[in-house]
Amino acid sequence: MSSVVRPPSSGQDPSVAADFRPISSHLAITPPVSVVIPAMNEAENLPYVFKSLPDWIHEVVLVDGNSTDDTVDVARSLRPDVKVVEQRGKGKGDALITGFEACAGDIIVMVDADGSADGGEIVSYVSALVSGADFAKGSRFANGGGTDDMTFIRKLGNWALCTVVNRKFGARYTDLCYGYNAFWRHCLDKIDLDCTGFEVETLMNIRVVKAGLKVQEIPSHEYLRIHGTSNLRAVRDGLRVLKVILKERSNRRDLRRRIRHSPLLRTGQGEIS
Repeated sequence: MSSVVRPPSSGQDPSVAADFRPISSHLAITPPVSVVIPAMNEAENLPYVFKSLPDWIHEVVLVDGNSTDDTVDVARSLRPDVKVVEQRGKGKGDALITGFEACAGDIIVMVDADGSADGGEIVSYVSALVSGADFAKGSRFANGGGTDDMTFIRKLGNWALCTVVNRKFGARYTDLCYGYNAFWRHCLDKIDLDCTGFEVETLMNIRVVKAGLKVQEIPSHEYLRIHGTSNLRAVRDGLRVLKVILKERSNRRDLRRRIRHSPLLRTGQGEIS
């Protein structure tokens, strides 16, 4: 799946050293890393976001959600090689799906454009992936994580929804509704994203478990948005997340029912956990 080595020493062949990207003093990788940033009217925040990104990433894919400010111009001035993709639909889920399709990297990292995420943490996500995980999931409530942004009501709602997902799908998450994640590109073939709103993160977290992928939580600190106001609405988006959970649970029961009555199962060739 990947190659992990110590960074080449000064005495090694330069052509060999060029095959690897050093990401820390003890680790170098060969897989190219793409960072997807969905943005709408985030011109003031992009300088902070881009500044925090590691210089060893392969590409930045900015998905512009029909911004009316200078989001695209600022992105190109900060990083001339940025890949700008215009979002045709609406919603964060739609933006991420659009960005994932445009990525060239083997590893994909999703980062918000509001300055709340520390790009320096990407090394932890990538390290988890090259060490064997399929999906590296950020958590504000794992040991070492934290948040400056969540109200008590949002924390309570996140905990309740997370508890439901853990019980219904056999997950062991400490956080559910967080958008800082990384994964191998092949995961997209197994989770088949099909939602458009903020609930996309929950859908991803449920479907990676249903697909049997290896998930590792990464402690992450969420900072306050630097400029502007969030489009997140706790009650509205919480209900959308709950709707996704119920739908995925219903789909799981329907699949079990179909397989239970399948001729393949009666011949010992089919099963579902």
